[in-house]
Amino acid sequence: MEEDNYISLSYISQYNYCKRRAGLIMLENQWCDSADTVKGSLEHKVVHTTSITSRNSIVTLTNMSVVSRKMNLMGKSDAIEVLLSENGTALPWIGKEKYELFPIEYKHGSIRIEPEYEYQLCAQAMCLEEMFGCCINSGAIFFISSHRNKEVQFTKKHRETVEKSAAALSQMLDNKIVPKADYSSKCLKCSLKDICMPKVSDSVSDYLRHLKHEQY
Repeated sequence: MEEDNYISLSYISQYNYCKRRAGLIMLENQWCDSADTVKGSLEHKVVHTTSITSRNSIVTLTNMSVVSRKMNLMGKSDAIEVLLSENGTALPWIGKEKYELFPIEYKHGSIRIEPEYEYQLCAQAMCLEEMFGCCINSGAIFFISSHRNKEVQFTKKHRETVEKSAAALSQMLDNKIVPKADYSSKCLKCSLKDICMPKVSDSVSDYLRHLKHEQY
């Protein structure tokens, strides 16, 4: 399969935040930075250089490409800790022992619960499992502002959500149809709200009535 036919792994997070947002980005190349997205991009620079480092017997891989042919996903993992483990998998390019992989996703801001981040991290783990024939039970989200890790256990629900999301994204790509808006509190902090116009309904008359109502 050609690389251009793969879906960006980051869309797993976008899709589970908002299906329409994922469609606008993937199908129409729409994007608008906010203060948070700019700060997040700057903070991510530390892991956007491909490298292999070793410290206290822990090898860390940064900016490593991951792929799943089964789910049609491709992307980059911010960081992967490689730990010695008798129950791990062979990684000859690291060493002669067996290792387990612990993916880490870097996110802007303070520690918080964001399910879509967990699904993106789980998708990375599932790509690695397919690539190396291993089993990865957990990973972590590192929140840069608070400098803290939130460990994530990859449950059956996580894995099923990733598979369903990947399938839905593939179908969206085939159909070339951006999902309709489902207005919620998430829209208020979305950087694409002015492009998306989530309060605009299918009917122009309905939209005008909505505007009139907001004035009173």
